Amino acid sequence: MAGKWVLMVTAQTPTNIAVIKYWGKRDETLILPVNDSISVTLDPEHLCTTTTVAVSPSFDCDRMWLNGKEISLAGGRYQNCLREIRSRAGDVEDEEKGIKIAKKDWENLHLHIASYNNFPTAAGLASSAAGFACLVFSLAKLMNVKEDQSKLSAIARQGSGSACRSLYGGFVKWIMGNDEDGKDSLAVQLSDEKHWDDLVIIIAVVSSRQKETSSTTGMRETVETSLLLKHRAKEVVPKRILKMEEAIKNRDFASFAQLTCTDSNQFHAVCLDTSPPIFYMNDTSHRIISIVEKWNRSEGVPQVAYTFDAGPNAVMIARDRKAASLLLQRLLFYFPPNADTDLNSYILGDKSILQDAGIQGEKDLDALPAPSEIKDNIPSQKYRGDVSYFICTRPGRGPVLLSDKSQALLNPETGLPK
Repeated sequence: MAGKWVLMVTAQTPTNIAVIKYWGKRDETLILPVNDSISVTLDPEHLCTTTTVAVSPSFDCDRMWLNGKEISLAGGRYQNCLREIRSRAGDVEDEEKGIKIAKKDWENLHLHIASYNNFPTAAGLASSAAGFACLVFSLAKLMNVKEDQSKLSAIARQGSGSACRSLYGGFVKWIMGNDEDGKDSLAVQLSDEKHWDDLVIIIAVVSSRQKETSSTTGMRETVETSLLLKHRAKEVVPKRILKMEEAIKNRDFASFAQLTCTDSNQFHAVCLDTSPPIFYMNDTSHRIISIVEKWNRSEGVPQVAYTFDAGPNAVMIARDRKAASLLLQRLLFYFPPNADTDLNSYILGDKSILQDAGIQGEKDLDALPAPSEIKDNIPSQKYRGDVSYFICTRPGRGPVLLSDKSQALLNPETGLPK
């Protein structure tokens, strides 16, 4: 193990959005939830965390950089993940570099970690989920940990609850478990991203500011004060989980949409039922719900499901590309970009949906007709500038290793950020 060397691994992990929500812990330290939850993993091409982890005998302490800034690893959540992974480390050999690390050596070796989110941190787009999932996945690869994804998910859960669901692609269920030690509180994949590949997801980033009430604080206050949460966890969610699993299995969009919207609304009702009440959605969030509800009702069958996490950003899941292009027309009709915003920076991700919607430039935006579900005599108001930007994406795959050395975030010689 002697000598001056740096061993590195880089991985990329997607974020996920819950369609049956996790809100409330029965154990704060182990992060054990009061109910099961189900999520869809988003395409990492558009929303992901990239993490490089490095080990070297020349490092004198564990260090981490998030989006280029050094952050402290002293917090319990980071320490739990590092401890759990180190305790499972195996022997590692890199013949090319002449490096041998024995299982017992890992306790005395220090790590450098660099992580980068390609989307706003702490804005209600589950950046901590992707972040902790990526941390655990990449460390497990570096340290030759012989655990399956489900077991790794139980470690990631101790960093951020919803992180356990980012260790798989497609549709994922976090089983709440019953054991006090949390060993059975882990994620399983319900189906991969190819199972229901008609779906298109459009995210309206209403605000990329950090939220006023963090999820951790919000959950604690809800558990302490909301009677509605107790009813939700005991009576409502168990039945909903079964129905949602069925809807996903059968690709039954009408049931999927109804369950997704209802569960999102109940989650926010639970936030309002908290003392003091928590407001994650804002006027723009409410307008988006109204636009989708009116359109779905006028069509007779749901075209789009909406869901909101702990923040004002809307995640809309369209039944297929045609519905997604009609949705985008409606969203751009009501929420045109500011005059100084270029369309290219207003629609991010899969821009081909713009072509499907027949929008190539500012002229097409101005020519968008009012949606047919608007009653003729009501002039429709526009809310220019109320949405920061839209991201068009789809269900995506789970974590992967990046073999291209140029994608590493740490310098292979020094182990410091590039």
